[in-house]
Amino acid sequence: MSHPIEDPDAPRTRADEGARPSGEQPAGPTASDLAMQYAAKSGVRRTESGQIDVLSSVGGVQGLAESIAPGLVFTIFFTLTRDLTVSLVAALAVAAVFTVLRLVSRTPLTQALAGLVGVAFCAIVAQRTGNAEDFFLPGFFINGGYIIALAASVLFRWPFAGLLFGFIRNEGIDWRKDPARVRAYATATWIIVAVLALRLAVQVPLYLAGNVAALGSTRVAMGLPLYALGLWLAWIISRPRTVTSEESSGSG
Repeated sequence: MSHPIEDPDAPRTRADEGARPSGEQPAGPTASDLAMQYAAKSGVRRTESGQIDVLSSVGGVQGLAESIAPGLVFTIFFTLTRDLTVSLVAALAVAAVFTVLRLVSRTPLTQALAGLVGVAFCAIVAQRTGNAEDFFLPGFFINGGYIIALAASVLFRWPFAGLLFGFIRNEGIDWRKDPARVRAYATATWIIVAVLALRLAVQVPLYLAGNVAALGSTRVAMGLPLYALGLWLAWIISRPRTVTSEESSGSG
């Protein structure tokens, strides 16, 4: 059972919104509102024990399968047949099956549709160049884009991990008022950046070498499973410091 995200309409958000006369409507969403909306849609949840629900964070078992299966099927088919067209069709078929399953079960289509569109785009790139390894090329640019965005979030003192975890921990965006919390969330964000950078460091040389089998295998291993591990480490490293009874009595 996941820990629900609390209502953002709490006093803690008003500090950033500023005083507003009674009855006056906000001109637009505040930074707090945007952060809350992002956290709510991210899929990241907290368990009753206070730990991050890693499986839920990556879309559950079905979400994990939707992420892994198309690339794995493409790699297996191409390794066995060396036929690019057949391999691309197989990957697209798998992504389409997941989308149909979502339709039949009437579960949210967002992740499956995004996966289908992503696989289709990768297939178009590979088909046009005629190189099987180019099936994985768009992922490198997406990965690089995330690295730039996450690094920028730290530089602008809105670290991604803080936006992701702040509302789940009932901190809102009040953590930005505490330099120690900002540093903790910045470190947590750099952990996620390191995971993404590690992907490129391992996979780009395999791409340049044209080693499709190794590239596909590492893409599966370093995809959502490695991201989930990075997310868990970021959660642990950014935990609020617990004040002991001795410290509490001493400060009093």
